Amino acid sequence: MRILAVVESKPQIFYVGTASGGLFKTENHGDSWTPLFDDQPTASIGDVTLAPSNPNVVWVGTGEPQNRQSSPWGAGVFRSNDAGRSWSFLGLEETRHIARIVVHPRNPDVAYVAAVGHLWGPNEERGVYRTLDGGASWEKVLYVDEHTGAIDLAMDPGDPKTLFAAMYQRQRTGFGFNGGGPGSGIYRTLDGGTTWTELTNGLPEGDKGRIGLDIYRQDGNMVFAVIEADKRDPTRGFSFGGSQGPRKSGVFQSLDRGDT
Repeated sequence: MRILAVVESKPQIFYVGTASGGLFKTENHGDSWTPLFDDQPTASIGDVTLAPSNPNVVWVGTGEPQNRQSSPWGAGVFRSNDAGRSWSFLGLEETRHIARIVVHPRNPDVAYVAAVGHLWGPNEERGVYRTLDGGASWEKVLYVDEHTGAIDLAMDPGDPKTLFAAMYQRQRTGFGFNGGGPGSGIYRTLDGGTTWTELTNGLPEGDKGRIGLDIYRQDGNMVFAVIEADKRDPTRGFSFGGSQGPRKSGVFQSLDRGDT
């Protein structure tokens, strides 16, 4: 299983997206399941998100965003207005791997996409995208470089113009994997994505890897980040996720919207 999306007013109904097996829906707490994506051009689901104001509006970003030896890529963004019975293709095909979609709490046509981009090489179709018209058009609102995509997004439900984005530099090769670099970091917008500020105060210095984000629903000032930071050992070199060197990875909390 890659991702879960629950109809909060009717929690017996939820959707499950898989890395390479498609999208499924249950209406009876998981006793039975219906496949929803078999007729689409990809079976790799990166994220499934329900519009908070209308759970019949289902957004799907395709392409497995996690780092594995075999991470199938997707075909862009899809949307259903009838709870998954039919789908419309909304573009962003060259983003390849979509990690997160967040939707405005009151307007189901305003959404943001965290696009990781190509796994095996540089491309410019990565970063954070915004639509104000239900996916008919897209604007890339946050871009670091051709090697760095967006791996997570979090929106303050009480102030949907405030979003946090986790940027992630990564690339696989035929003989290894680079899961981090100077492009990785956390960014914040207070105006719905028009302008962004990188947040660094109190966070690990140097190169970072994968980052996860979340906001406490009842207090938008409380933000959490799980950060993979580099570990260096002069005798062993550089690695992410290894056991050598000082440990700077961990869980970080902010009580002031990421200022510290």
